[in-house]
Amino acid sequence: MKELLEQLRTYTTIDNTEGIIKARFIDFVNTYHDCFERTLLIGHITASGFIYDQGTQKILLIHHKKLDKWLQPGGHCDGDKDTLGVAIKEVFEETGVLIENIGQSIFDLDIHTIPERKDIPDHEHFDVRYLFFADSTKPLVQNHETNQLMWIRIADLEKYTTEESLLRMKRKVLSLEY
Repeated sequence: MKELLEQLRTYTTIDNTEGIIKARFIDFVNTYHDCFERTLLIGHITASGFIYDQGTQKILLIHHKKLDKWLQPGGHCDGDKDTLGVAIKEVFEETGVLIENIGQSIFDLDIHTIPERKDIPDHEHFDVRYLFFADSTKPLVQNHETNQLMWIRIADLEKYTTEESLLRMKRKVLSLEY
């Protein structure tokens, strides 16, 4: 928990909206010592990867079965406090893409509401996001949690989603200098 709090404190926000998200994140982690457990029904920490192929300028999206949306791969920490490790594991499980852990820092933070489903009330996901680079020509492996996997041109993202958090990550990627 201390490692995530340190990463959150040193994370540089790009605007006031992200500043509010960062402050809520820090407060949430400080308040709930079980914040990495999905049994915390008001919300929990999740981790995901925004996967980019610099050469083709494509990003990898999954079409999530339960949420019926195009999203970046990711998932629950289930007690694991290593959000980078969780993001790498989730990317592999959902896409077959193997990411090397090279000590990436947090790329983006988001808090979003997950609707009520079965016996689980609506709750918030405090999502820690990392930017990963991968080769879009490598084969993908789809799992049971997705309807589809697709590499799309980053310029075409708005054809698949209006989710502001994804569009924010697009703007961040396009502003990077390589």
